[in-house]
Amino acid sequence: MTTITKNKIADQILGLHPNLNKYQEIRKNSKAFLQDAGLPAPKEEEYKFTAISKKLDQVIKNFGPAHPADLDQELVQKEVFEGFEGDLLIFNNGIYQSELSRFTGQDYTFKVLELEEEGELGKIAKTEKDPFVALNNATFRSGVSIHVGRNKQIEKPIFLLFFNQANKGEIITPRLYIQVEDNAEVTFLENTVSLNDAPYFSNMVTEIKVAQNAHVHYSRLQAESRKAIVVNNFETDIHRDATFTSSVISLSGDMVRNNLTLNLLDSGCEGNMYGLYLLNGKTHVDNHTNVDHTKPHAESNELYKGILADQSRGVFNGKIFVRQDAQKTNAFQQNNNILLSEDATVNTKPQLEIWADDVKCSHGCTTGQLDEEALFYLQARGLAKEQAKGLLLYAFAGEVLEKISDDSFREFVTIKVQERLGSSF
Repeated sequence: MTTITKNKIADQILGLHPNLNKYQEIRKNSKAFLQDAGLPAPKEEEYKFTAISKKLDQVIKNFGPAHPADLDQELVQKEVFEGFEGDLLIFNNGIYQSELSRFTGQDYTFKVLELEEEGELGKIAKTEKDPFVALNNATFRSGVSIHVGRNKQIEKPIFLLFFNQANKGEIITPRLYIQVEDNAEVTFLENTVSLNDAPYFSNMVTEIKVAQNAHVHYSRLQAESRKAIVVNNFETDIHRDATFTSSVISLSGDMVRNNLTLNLLDSGCEGNMYGLYLLNGKTHVDNHTNVDHTKPHAESNELYKGILADQSRGVFNGKIFVRQDAQKTNAFQQNNNILLSEDATVNTKPQLEIWADDVKCSHGCTTGQLDEEALFYLQARGLAKEQAKGLLLYAFAGEVLEKISDDSFREFVTIKVQERLGSSF
């Protein structure tokens, strides 16, 4: 049996990206980090339930750097949900495509990152936080920057639509940097569309700076290829009196890892994290979340729910840190799961680390099956068993879906969830 060394896979991927000239400083530091640390070994604590390095070792020899696939406006418009009227930003195998996008430029700026504008890149999602951040730093080909100006209220959402298509195997490396200035407000919507069922490795990093009294809503729908290996590192800095709300709906993929970190850096700020994963087949989704309370009078709310069928596997690991100075903190965390098969598995680990003594914090998790009494009650009132089952599952999922702030996107995602609940379970 071949032994997986800590940096074998990283070396292979770095070797496929030898001529990337931009961002030399961040690339140099990230390569040095990877040469020392490598990608996570199979038994490392943070990745012990999600052996991405092992999975990559099985396929990476057949992969290569991603190139834009064939896309046209007709195909793009098929994936724009009904009722959407805002700006549309198209990414083709991780690379921004201006000719297919719709950008009005009202009240915010958008640009492809250039070398001389490296600026804050990598200062929120730091290289040493996760090896896959370092790997993205060293290999991303095209990054984009969105800047929402001070006091700007973006009335219509900004839709980031990612198309992934692999011919044999693609290494896709999207990179986003978003800065929202004082007193601004904006909603981002994100959807991933797989155009075929070929394998690919997507390694994405998103950094968001939420300035004083700014308000940001970010909703994501993940519908990856059944053969996709996906890592998403998403990190935010949240400042005084600002709010950030994340909603993540995960439906498919081979192995998906979502790392979401909220840094609450001042008093009066608020971070909200909501997630729903509906898994069947052999899909594996791992949600790792971190909330770091550093100052007094801040609040965080976290609710993740999972419905798992067949031989699927879910992982939830949520950490809340309350630093010594963070008195008067309110922090809530909950993870609830329903298993619909004896072969489905969930590993859940909510965690609290508190160094302050005047706080209100709670965490918990539940794992079980459908309520048989409720199922019987609905059947007794005329519903077929599958209808009753679907209704109960939708009621369970609805608490997360209602957190999606944009009405049209919420309706679009709800239809996707209903289709899954009605046909796949």
